[in-house]
Amino acid sequence: MNKFIPLSVPNLRGNELEYITHAVKTEWVSTGGPYVNEFETKVAEYVHCMGAVSCQNGTSGLHIALQVCNVIRDDEVIVPTLTFIAAVNPVKYIGAEPIFMDCDDSLTMDAHKLLEFCQNECNFYDGKLINNKTNKHIKALVVVHVFGNMADMEKIMDIASQYNLKVIEDATEAIGTYYTEGKYKGKYAGTIGTVGVYSFNGNKILTTGGGGMIVSDNEELLKRAKHLTTQAKSDELYYTHDEIGYNYRMTNLQAALGLAQLEQLEDFIEVKKYNYDLYKNEIHEIPGLRILDFQDSIRPNYWFYALYIEPEYALNRDQIIQYLATKQIQARPIWGLISDQIPYEESQTYKVEKARKYLEKVVNIPCSSNLTIEDARYVIDCLKHPELM
Repeated sequence: MNKFIPLSVPNLRGNELEYITHAVKTEWVSTGGPYVNEFETKVAEYVHCMGAVSCQNGTSGLHIALQVCNVIRDDEVIVPTLTFIAAVNPVKYIGAEPIFMDCDDSLTMDAHKLLEFCQNECNFYDGKLINNKTNKHIKALVVVHVFGNMADMEKIMDIASQYNLKVIEDATEAIGTYYTEGKYKGKYAGTIGTVGVYSFNGNKILTTGGGGMIVSDNEELLKRAKHLTTQAKSDELYYTHDEIGYNYRMTNLQAALGLAQLEQLEDFIEVKKYNYDLYKNEIHEIPGLRILDFQDSIRPNYWFYALYIEPEYALNRDQIIQYLATKQIQARPIWGLISDQIPYEESQTYKVEKARKYLEKVVNIPCSSNLTIEDARYVIDCLKHPELM
């Protein structure tokens, strides 16, 4: 096969052109315009939360989320080490410090180690969790729902309640994922913590090219998020500003694209589930390879498929990526651990162990919502015959 199979690309086969053309014809192309408000409303309705505030990308959304949770300079924030660096950088934007936590077998934050850290490495008094090592206030934690999976929000929210921590849900990869059982049955990723953030980057299941969304059930937090993302204007006519704000609002063109994408989201998830099941069942028969499971208690959005490599397989992580590239198949390793990156080498970590194992053993394989069955089977066949490298 000479056809190139990309890892994850947009699926733009709905009303995208119609809505964007309308935005252009009506000349509403910037941050003003009816599509922005409508997209915010529709996203909030889809995930069943009080409201949503659009932003330029997931990173800016996390930056604002930290601010509306009152994280300030010299505070500390517990974050995962196994994630994309954009989940952590906003902590530094504010002047706060991250504390890196390990992952569990779902690739999301290890709730047991989180509790252990709070119990054994901190003191809790006057409603504040104080880090014994630094004597600083740990004010919040950022939970990332990796690859569309869901972190153990029941345990994490219990811990947060016990230690008075704000919970910022980085659901940038997980729009459409929700619990199907348990305490949070019916609750969507991003709507359980204090505030949640989605990303609509080009490789996400729902894309606006760039763009993001902040969601919450707290009306005051939503108002402040809207205020901060629109340059903190206290008077629209006379351009009066009462604090430092940001030019973070989504454009009408992006929102037009997003509305068309949202109309198709459930169809995208259905296709991705079919391909996930196909991969999982077929690859299970290949000695040394398996596809990692999603949590049993959720309906995931199946954003990314994680191929796990056992020692008996003929190729290691890097060799698989190189081999698939020769077959015109794009694959990638999981992110390098953030606590190992140069800007974070001096940051505090806590028992980072499983994340290192998964770093060496996981490869992401093609997962677009327009991936054909033929293409998926070609990927599987290539993995069955690594001797052809």
